[in-house]
Amino acid sequence: MIITIKNIIEEDFVNFKLPSMFIGFPNCTFKCEKDCGIKCCQNSDLVKSRNILFDTNAIIDRYLDNYITKSIVFGGLEPFDSWNDMYNLIKQFRQYTRDYIVIYTGYNKNEIKDKIQELKSFDNIIIKFGRFIPNQKSHFDKVLGVKLNSDNQYAEIIS
Repeated sequence: MIITIKNIIEEDFVNFKLPSMFIGFPNCTFKCEKDCGIKCCQNSDLVKSRNILFDTNAIIDRYLDNYITKSIVFGGLEPFDSWNDMYNLIKQFRQYTRDYIVIYTGYNKNEIKDKIQELKSFDNIIIKFGRFIPNQKSHFDKVLGVKLNSDNQYAEIIS
């Protein structure tokens, strides 16, 4: 299956406590900026970068062939705005590994509860919830093992 992404980082040590493969998804409604009324998205320049068509089998092979990575992180722009591609990639990953899959989202839990319910059928899914709000205190999130930039953001193991 071919999906559209913005980027892939084979060894990421920033977004989760375990070494991760990072996959950047290409769509976003820029809800964070709309809510706060200013340009504040750290990923807004990604919109200008070209989309990449990637075979999911190639992504999975690259992940499985890398002895360093122990988890997968989906980030942004906004993974939930590419729901079908993200869901199908998770479904395919689960045929090969039960490693953690971490999804960074700007959505609040109640905005995507139907999608969360679908993801609960898979093991080891973590979601980081909450929009970025400028001028908030950063804090350490124990689930992710990293600092988050807004005090309203948090991660939860959903399955």
